[in-house]
Amino acid sequence: MSYVIPAAPPVSVPVLGTSDRFPVHRIYCVGRNYEEHAKEMGFTGREPPFFFLKPADALVVVNAGETGTMPYPSLTQNLHHEIELVVAIGTGGRNITAADAHKHIYGYAVGLDMTRRDLQNEMKKQGRPWCIGKGFDHSAPIGPITPVAQAGDLEQAAIWLKVNGQERQSSQISKLIWNIAETIEHLSAAWELSPGDLIYTGTPEGVSAVVKGDLLEGGVGGLGQLSLRIA
Repeated sequence: MSYVIPAAPPVSVPVLGTSDRFPVHRIYCVGRNYEEHAKEMGFTGREPPFFFLKPADALVVVNAGETGTMPYPSLTQNLHHEIELVVAIGTGGRNITAADAHKHIYGYAVGLDMTRRDLQNEMKKQGRPWCIGKGFDHSAPIGPITPVAQAGDLEQAAIWLKVNGQERQSSQISKLIWNIAETIEHLSAAWELSPGDLIYTGTPEGVSAVVKGDLLEGGVGGLGQLSLRIA
């Protein structure tokens, strides 16, 4: 087979402790999935889950023990951090029940949903799609994927983020409004999930702006730490 232009290399994420790579298909993100974060964004209650997507090549892949680099994006004066647990899908399917969701998970990672908040808010005011605030280049940093068997009980794990050593976000995965299994159930009713899909499951309260030079260090209990410098 020949292509009329050079084909882009596949996007992949390292698997912790191995030389294997996890090939990425799509990136799904869950919006406002912690109650306290929903409140700080001006919403309350357990609303039905909603989703948005980021392009696979928006990933900034950071190897274990290293510090990744994210260039400060164009057009924004208000870049926000959002630390998240990421679910890696190993077996696809449609209309997956919450009871069966665990069978479809390959592993987990620590991720950041970086957001051009000023652009997102402006699009909301105008009633327009806010892809420009969420799906831009380098907007999805991620650490290595930890296979399920090595990850432990994440339902009770802590999730946290520090900026320049100062705590910004601190919560627990148990505070997800829609837990991992429920999220997969809802998501697979709208899209057929495929092996290689990543699900960013939402961020807790404490989101705020970062600037050039800031060092972000975040983690989820049992998954290690993600370190990122804003360049």
